[in-house]
Amino acid sequence: MAQIESSIFVTGEAFQSNRSGMLALLERVRAYERKSVEKSEGSRGRFEKRKQLLPRERLSLLLDPGTPFLELSSLAGLGLDNPDLDKSVPGGGVIAGVGTVSGVRCMINASDSGIDAGALQPMGLDKQLRVQEISLENKLPYIQLVESAGANLMAYRVEEFVRGGNLFRNLARMSAAGLPVVTVTHGSSTAGGAYQTGLSDYIIMVRDRSRAFLAGPPLLKAATGEDATEEELGGAVMHTTISGLGDYLAEDDRDAIRIAREVMSLIDWTRDTYTDLRSFKPPRYDAEELLGIMPMDHKRPVNMKQIIARIADDSDFLEFGASYGSATVCGHIKIEGWPVGIVTNNGPIDTAGANKATHFIQACCQSKTPILYLNNTTGFMVGRAFEEAGIIKHGSKMIQAVTNASVPQITIFCGASFGAGNYGMCGRGFHPRFCFSWPNAKTAVMGGEQAAKTMAIVTEAAMKRKGAVDHNALEELQERIIDRFDRQMSVFVTSAHLLDDGVIDPRDTRAVLAKVLAVCREGDAREPQAMQFSVARP
Repeated sequence: MAQIESSIFVTGEAFQSNRSGMLALLERVRAYERKSVEKSEGSRGRFEKRKQLLPRERLSLLLDPGTPFLELSSLAGLGLDNPDLDKSVPGGGVIAGVGTVSGVRCMINASDSGIDAGALQPMGLDKQLRVQEISLENKLPYIQLVESAGANLMAYRVEEFVRGGNLFRNLARMSAAGLPVVTVTHGSSTAGGAYQTGLSDYIIMVRDRSRAFLAGPPLLKAATGEDATEEELGGAVMHTTISGLGDYLAEDDRDAIRIAREVMSLIDWTRDTYTDLRSFKPPRYDAEELLGIMPMDHKRPVNMKQIIARIADDSDFLEFGASYGSATVCGHIKIEGWPVGIVTNNGPIDTAGANKATHFIQACCQSKTPILYLNNTTGFMVGRAFEEAGIIKHGSKMIQAVTNASVPQITIFCGASFGAGNYGMCGRGFHPRFCFSWPNAKTAVMGGEQAAKTMAIVTEAAMKRKGAVDHNALEELQERIIDRFDRQMSVFVTSAHLLDDGVIDPRDTRAVLAKVLAVCREGDAREPQAMQFSVARP
């Protein structure tokens, strides 16, 4: 393998400008994330009065000390609860991500009950469905820390109620697939949410705090005339001694988390995993330099090999087909000793690039090598010469290869991801195992200026047919389109709509990749005992 030589001038004006822009975007991401944490923290007095831990304190106790937690979709719903982003609280009312519990890598889904009592926020449903999908695909045990007021009835929408059934279907599918579902019910688990508790393999309930019932006392009184207290109807003691819903009775939140950790330590989940550790050398260049390489303007060119040099072990890169379709860069690297295939872009994807990428993706599947897509493309090349060369046909081959690849595929949006280039580079619609964005990433059907010019040409032709061209109206039209595209292609919009699994600091790219590649590797090596049915309670 050849080591990539750095061509980056870290003291240069362009690098410093890029670095400042990236840091500003990162601070904006972190500021939105802090809003969720601070709002939840604002409920501390109420939690302490009830002798409860805040949701993130529960999570911290659950995780093995000193191990990282890869939080997912932290910007979910940003701007959807309030169009004023400064007043919006992202996260969907859920804290979710991959962490290690008693030595077992797990998917964790915690109700953020410090925010509106854990009621689902905009995109909260979709966020939970996404992490369940990741859990199923990568064979991750699923831990739930439940305390939720349930659906937001003030914003009730029938389609969300119907789609919400997928949450419960997925819990049953996970259990049937042999993936343990462990639930700590810290507080309310009511109506349909009661099945979030009920569809679990191991249920831990907290004395005097857990509540699980299909109808609470007010609804019960209205429906049947029966009087019952919350504790009588669905308390932890009743469920662990009479109904059999609960398996373990905890004295408080800390005790409940202790029991959950003991459950994970005793199910021997790691017995089948492939834990081969390999020696490796870190990249030769500082990850800090990733802040200044990508231009803030997606129209400016960048050599993506310089990104690879700061991600790959020892900055080694064995390029595939270097002189053919060179705007599409393919090749092999290692991350923490494990082979990875890379597909990335130094420009639009032309016919040769599409053919090369197709060949490379198929070769990776043959050797069972995971594929990493570093998105930085304005799309497939257009024009008469490219149409004659069969760009549709060859682009379709690339899309078919991506669609049917038999190895884990991971996508990172480093720059632009426009048009069908988003498809060929394994965008969200093609179900990569994991998908992350850098703060500067842009995703759109095309650039705003191209969209505006296209519509201006079409509109001008229509005006001419009617006899007069209004140039002021054309200018206003173009400005509106550019503004709309620029706003929607922003990572603060795409991540809010769960079009990625989260926005990451470019400096953390290698660490994030190492973690998710390990998740994929372990999942593919594991053979849990699948059953015809999920675990049923007595």
